[in-house]
Amino acid sequence: MTQTESTSAEEIRAACRENPKARSRDLAEELGLTEAQLVAAHVAQIGYGATRIAAHPDQIIPMITGLGEVMALTRNRSCVIEKVGSYDNYHPGEHAAMTLTPEIDLRMFPSHWVSAFAVEKETETGIRRSIQVFDAAGDAVHKVHLRETSDVTHWQRLVTDLALGDQSTTLTVAPRKPTEAARTNPAKIAELRSEWGRLTDTHQFLRLTSKLKMNRLGAYRVAGAPFVRQLAPEAVNLMLESVQARETEIMIFVGNRGCIEIHGGPIHSLKQMGPWQNVLDPGFNLHLRSDHIAEVWAVDKPTKRGAAISVEAFDADGALIFQVFGRRSDARDFRPDWNDVVADLPPLHAEAAQ
Repeated sequence: MTQTESTSAEEIRAACRENPKARSRDLAEELGLTEAQLVAAHVAQIGYGATRIAAHPDQIIPMITGLGEVMALTRNRSCVIEKVGSYDNYHPGEHAAMTLTPEIDLRMFPSHWVSAFAVEKETETGIRRSIQVFDAAGDAVHKVHLRETSDVTHWQRLVTDLALGDQSTTLTVAPRKPTEAARTNPAKIAELRSEWGRLTDTHQFLRLTSKLKMNRLGAYRVAGAPFVRQLAPEAVNLMLESVQARETEIMIFVGNRGCIEIHGGPIHSLKQMGPWQNVLDPGFNLHLRSDHIAEVWAVDKPTKRGAAISVEAFDADGALIFQVFGRRSDARDFRPDWNDVVADLPPLHAEAAQ
């Protein structure tokens, strides 16, 4: 559908002017639109201008490299990750692409990079510039926000080089695909456990579940010990607090269908604000809706380099919110410390699972 069926581009822009501090995602939802449609309504406008640009990561990411220091943002409904750094070391791929620097670590899935915009918005502190990429349903896949040190001259070149011929203010989006519920194949549980025990790399796991006609959460629900242990929802906050106190370096994976962004390192500053648990560190922010957490699993997958132990949180629909692993760096292997953190986390009480 297009927004013109319910709300015109001018009405959308008026709503944005009346709610200058509202988050685009929240305002779009109030208007019955997608975030991409809200941005599209501002194409070729003064004061909050958007330019429709090529969306494929093969075109966008190499151009972003020239911007220098920026902030990379990836989110799902329940978690937002923000990392400051520079894009580089891009590896294209038909089904999956990657960019990898010490600060910016992304896995991108090009089929979900459907529409994109270069956005300039006037604020009280000056013009804020960003690249915003959306999927077919109009939901944000990945955003790049320029900082004071970013190369604005290169920004102008990026906008010129990537601009599309179509600069309309309306955008057709597809219906959102619902989250796949936990899928289990009772006839294959024994095979799941047998092959799980022979894994040599974590990337083999999803291929295994697909072969057995299960998905991640469905497999966790039936695998049992020693592969999984269901934790209490409050284990997530306890985990973050313990990692902070022990100065344990971890890897946090936050993503959606089109992009996964990864933080590798410690956590220094935790701050709970309402339902949000926040990591507010220089160069790294995480915003987690604790009240969205419905299931938490401690997961043990064997690899050639030893056990890969993770804590994984899911929402009530079965969508993966985030994953956390222990980190190994050139200087130190933090995984034994991490494994101790996970071992101390409280299990889901039997009566709560009834």
